[in-house]
Amino acid sequence: MRSPRAWVAGAAALWLAALVVIPFLGAEVIYPSELLAGDAAISSVFWKLRLPRVLLGLLAGGALAVAGSSLQTLFRNPLAEPYTLGVASGAALGAVAAQQLAPPSAELAIPVVALAAFLGAGSVTAVLLGLARSRFGFETATLLLAGIAITLSCSAVILLLQYLADFTRTFRMVRWMMGGLAVVGYREVLWIAPWALAGSATLFGMRWSLNQLLAGEELALSRGVDLKRLRFWVLGITSVMVGSLVAVTGPIGFVGLIVPHILRRLLGHDHVHLIPAALLAGGAFLAFSDLAARVVIAPAELPVGILTALVGGPFFLWILIADRGGSGRP
Repeated sequence: MRSPRAWVAGAAALWLAALVVIPFLGAEVIYPSELLAGDAAISSVFWKLRLPRVLLGLLAGGALAVAGSSLQTLFRNPLAEPYTLGVASGAALGAVAAQQLAPPSAELAIPVVALAAFLGAGSVTAVLLGLARSRFGFETATLLLAGIAITLSCSAVILLLQYLADFTRTFRMVRWMMGGLAVVGYREVLWIAPWALAGSATLFGMRWSLNQLLAGEELALSRGVDLKRLRFWVLGITSVMVGSLVAVTGPIGFVGLIVPHILRRLLGHDHVHLIPAALLAGGAFLAFSDLAARVVIAPAELPVGILTALVGGPFFLWILIADRGGSGRP
């Protein structure tokens, strides 16, 4: 059996392969010799379209996987991730509301949409924290069910906004809700990078507390873990990360569910290795998924959010069946 460090190294190799290889692939393959020849059209496609898209996928997928792995430990449930908890749906609702309220011809800047997404994600987080701190003492499993209820409510409000919008806005909202990585240039990459990397680094700094929580809340308390503080910071950091991602890519589901679950089976539960591996493997997973989405119905493109949902739905059911023993442990 390979050591956890070997699996992290493998994830790093996969991440590097995605960065180096994927920009050359697509409906039309770009050969290195063509790029080196200096053709203006090929260079523009490679440097302004494909490479930024791959970088965006590496950052977004890594951040989603890190957020998912931390939330699964916090809730001690393999089904916990930003989308099942409603955080992503809250961010999506905020972003859609901003699009609906903007003037018809306005092109919203990333910070404007991001602020609305932050408010949506933060509102859901506040509800979850309020339930956790209420006098009723909600269990983590109950909070997960509350997150699913919030997701359904946010989806209903988004559908209402789409129904009330004109044709152009409705089309824009529906297309954005599918999730995608299509960008031109590096503006979106530079926007996401600090949020994804700083959030991942902060969660990695909490690795000791997250490891203690794996043994149970009571044992973690006896070892000096402040559960209220940990819950606040993990939920707060993941909501900020998800809000920044949703503002750019739209909602891309199940990355935070699939990747951490597989990694736990391969390298264990120690967050010293799990979080770096999630950052690397999650990014590679989303980048390769986007490649598949670009070529599966070429020359048309399938939004990557649709592809991850098609894979993630059955995977979700598989986890439910595999965890029918009721252990609740991620």
